[in-house]
Amino acid sequence: MQYLKIMEAINEQIDAGLLVAGNKLPAERKLAESFNTTRVTLRESLALLEAEGKLYREDRRGWFVSPQPLRYDPTYTTNFPEMARQQGRTARSELIQARLIPASRRAASLLKVPPLSEVYRIDRVRFLENRPVVVVTNFILPRFFPGLLERSFTHSLTTIYREEYGVLYSKTRYRVRTTSLLGDTAQHLRATAGSPAMLVERLNYDQHGNVIDCDLEYWRHDAISIESTATLD
Repeated sequence: MQYLKIMEAINEQIDAGLLVAGNKLPAERKLAESFNTTRVTLRESLALLEAEGKLYREDRRGWFVSPQPLRYDPTYTTNFPEMARQQGRTARSELIQARLIPASRRAASLLKVPPLSEVYRIDRVRFLENRPVVVVTNFILPRFFPGLLERSFTHSLTTIYREEYGVLYSKTRYRVRTTSLLGDTAQHLRATAGSPAMLVERLNYDQHGNVIDCDLEYWRHDAISIESTATLD
């Protein structure tokens, strides 16, 4: 089938380094002409490469070659900038909003508090090499962190917890599943609605065994590789 041949041709160029990570592909019209095909057939090929993590699409901007994914172990408590630095990547975060809200049913269930209990909600978008790759929403129990919203969120929450409150992460329970990017989340990641994503859901405990917060991480699916090591007794 023609769309498979086109996919293989583009894939070979990526593997050979002729199409470099982060580079923008030519416009769909030009690509279709170069392969002597229709844009419908071309999009089938591009969609397959997107599913394999070789390409990503930015809304209204076009198709790009995916960089190597960040190796990500959800059980580690290393903050995002440090994780990126250890892998030779450049990371930064931008605050979307931070406020006190009534807990949603989902947040209340994770944090084991009654529905509509007040919790902090902090939304941020994180970047690798200036590409937005994940939207993170934290739901935090205020009783452990009074005055948290008055702090500067230029540092990671891990650092703020440790330096301002003497609280350390000691255990994390996590779940990973596939999902789609929709609404504001897709917009913050410059993705088209319905783009594939990885959802990492983490429930975090302090050094005394208390549940202190949970976070929902909506990742561009090509941006991370979930890896973890189990020690067997």
